[in-house]
Amino acid sequence: MAGRLLHFEAIDSTNAEAHRLAKEGERGPLWIIADLQSQGRGRLGRHWVSEPGNLYATFIFTLTGTALTASQIGFVAALAIRDTALAVLPRGAPSIGIKWPNDVQLAGAKFSGILPETVAQSADGRITVALGMGLNIVHAPEGTPYPVTALVRHGARVTPREGLDQLDRFLTHWLSVWREGKGFAEIRKAWLAHAAGLGQEFQATINQTDVRGTFADLGDDGAMILALPDGSLRPIHSGEVQVRRS
Repeated sequence: MAGRLLHFEAIDSTNAEAHRLAKEGERGPLWIIADLQSQGRGRLGRHWVSEPGNLYATFIFTLTGTALTASQIGFVAALAIRDTALAVLPRGAPSIGIKWPNDVQLAGAKFSGILPETVAQSADGRITVALGMGLNIVHAPEGTPYPVTALVRHGARVTPREGLDQLDRFLTHWLSVWREGKGFAEIRKAWLAHAAGLGQEFQATINQTDVRGTFADLGDDGAMILALPDGSLRPIHSGEVQVRRS
């Protein structure tokens, strides 16, 4: 395993524990896992349902770089989660794609969550990151505004610890490819090869304003590049993005 392992039967959230440990000087590499989370968090502050049987993990590690470098980590994690799912699913399972920025989907339904957060910065340019990752193994939340699924529904037979071992292996691989941002071009190429909706029309809501265009590319900074109807290109760095329905 790439780092030490800290296991909890129950916790508020593994990322919250990472913040607490970072304040005490923890810089990793360290995996924090929990059987149950009472206050799991997803992207944009959303609650992440955390029932027993799924994988809830945070990887703490330190890198040299800028905030821009740290913002690329979600793309690295998405590739690792995709490979993890491929490793535990049987042959003939549905296709696995990645919806921008880092929603990994099985047959168009989300089965994982990724939440990278900077938890410490030093004067010498070192950044400590808590990379939170959740994997729906046996449970998927109900009443979501988007399709969700769990790996067992598609034939996977894996425990949370076995899932962690696979995730650790693939995350180690993709972090070595990424090389603290020096290899982002390789990450970008691999991510685009599995991008969901590339070439389709999307609608992005930015500061309560709708922007419509075709998903044309992924920027060097991780932005979604939309080709607008007037021929211009618009980078989207954050906000709600959905396939445009006619």
